[in-house]
Amino acid sequence: MECQAVQAQLSAWLDGELSEATGAMLTAHLGKCEACREEWRQLAALDAALGNLAAPAPMGLPEKVVLRVRQPRRRSGWQAAALAACLVLGIALGGTMARTFYGGAASNEAGVEVASLEVFHDFPQGSLGAVVASYQPEEGNGNQQ
Repeated sequence: MECQAVQAQLSAWLDGELSEATGAMLTAHLGKCEACREEWRQLAALDAALGNLAAPAPMGLPEKVVLRVRQPRRRSGWQAAALAACLVLGIALGGTMARTFYGGAASNEAGVEVASLEVFHDFPQGSLGAVVASYQPEEGNGNQQ
């Protein structure tokens, strides 16, 4: 192995991320190459020094975290009202846009608005629109009038 390739893999080897075969090749190279062995010593020393660093938490941090996690978050009344208003507005706009998109709504005998199936004429064969457009109700399907 070349020194550049060995030195690029030393950190991964130190972290135990390499296979045993690659580790054996690195060990063999370090036995022959003083420059790579020195790089390995410095990297191992740095890893040990960083591993021993203390990272103190600010005073009272654990207690504050536990307190925040245990306290339920409450919504104020206006937030709940705003959420409900957005929901109603979304439903109203959705209905208006659907009516505009499907257009040609007609009324049946009972005066109920129904969408015309003509909007499905351009759907590819086998699609849901084509199936709905081709549906022909059978005579005597249980609807008695």
